[in-house]
Amino acid sequence: MLDKSPRPAVTVPNDLAAHWMPFTANRAFKKNPRLLAGAKDMHYITIDGRKIIDAAAGMWCCNAGHGRTEIAEAIGKQAAALDYAPPFQFGIPQAFELANRIADLAPAGLDHVFFCNSGSEAADTALKMALAYHQINGQGSRTRLIGRVRGYHGVGFGGTSVGGIVNNRKMFGTLLTGVDHIPATYDREKQAFTKGEPEYGAHFAEELENLVALHGANTIAAVIVEPMAGSTGVIPAPKGYLKRLREITQKHGILLIFDEVITGFGRLGHAFAAERYGVTPDLLTFAKGVTNGAAPMGGVVVRDTIHDAFMSGPEHMVEFTHGYTYSAHPIACAAGLATLDIYRDHKLFEHAKAIEPKWADAVMSLKGLPNVLDIRTVGLTAGIDLAPLPDAAGKRGYSAMEQAFHNTDLMLRIAGDTLALTPPLIISEDQIGEIVDKVGKVIKAVA
Repeated sequence: MLDKSPRPAVTVPNDLAAHWMPFTANRAFKKNPRLLAGAKDMHYITIDGRKIIDAAAGMWCCNAGHGRTEIAEAIGKQAAALDYAPPFQFGIPQAFELANRIADLAPAGLDHVFFCNSGSEAADTALKMALAYHQINGQGSRTRLIGRVRGYHGVGFGGTSVGGIVNNRKMFGTLLTGVDHIPATYDREKQAFTKGEPEYGAHFAEELENLVALHGANTIAAVIVEPMAGSTGVIPAPKGYLKRLREITQKHGILLIFDEVITGFGRLGHAFAAERYGVTPDLLTFAKGVTNGAAPMGGVVVRDTIHDAFMSGPEHMVEFTHGYTYSAHPIACAAGLATLDIYRDHKLFEHAKAIEPKWADAVMSLKGLPNVLDIRTVGLTAGIDLAPLPDAAGKRGYSAMEQAFHNTDLMLRIAGDTLALTPPLIISEDQIGEIVDKVGKVIKAVA
């Protein structure tokens, strides 16, 4: 029987036992917590009042910086007017306005937006769309999904299945059947210390032809890739790689999905990475930056031909039996509209593109520091590979994150022993220098 007796009042720092934290080393965290109380512009504020410069944009999402009053006011106004509306069979004007504005930012032909609540849901939604599209298009044998080694597409069963990060998969059994993977695009020997897209590696796309030969094109529904693999440690697509994937998928009638949850909304200097690379996928997922992290929202931007294929049968029948209770939530829509206004009015995508060379030069100055094996930059991102400690993979990276927060007033992300830097797009040249200086101190401290 559950104990319903009253609990003592919570204080700060409170009892940390009840909260089982996601993607966190819970025991280590609770011995030395990293607790946040506020945020403004380029900084977080700790519970003891320290300003921590944010080199991670929260979690790749606060592209416009923190504490934007325009977003807070839009959320408050919307919550007072309409706190919730059912998204099944009913709608709100803000959802249609936001969908139109996102479609305007997307490549031509991707004109329809399906809303959900996260990148994980967006990936699973795109995969279901691909399977359903082939089913209603008379090609029901196309059920196989192709991901990529070291890819990350969230934590749903679909996204985990097509994802290719071993530690994210190994606890969960066989996951979905009928899934295969093309190789990762990273080769340190030939790509180390590259600014932007590596010259070497377009040929990795050719491995898709081998899977087509193995399984048969008529069994493959879709290929899903990130234009820049973020969560695995910032791996940019090689020059020509995405165009070659597009050519192969079109040749065999396979849908191409770009997972732009991280790369969308200015991270690579454009509204979407598809624009940077001149490649139009069939479906494009987004999340994170769409609301500047202020409210959960994700979605899929869909090619006209795919959307239109569903618009058949009796008009009173549901065309796509999928969705979420909080799809196009009023508060998330309000946050999204305010966020897009900020990106436009402050020209943040353009700023990110203009400052990218200075960012790349500054981060590359860390080459030669102890244990630095490689540095990769593209857009306003960087991955710094540190040599692992003997028999303790990931420990140097974890120590770097702790050192950064507790002793250097810096927030960064880690992927094993890789330091990932992804600052808000509002970053100044002086702040680039501050971040790089602090990262250098952290690298030396964990040497």
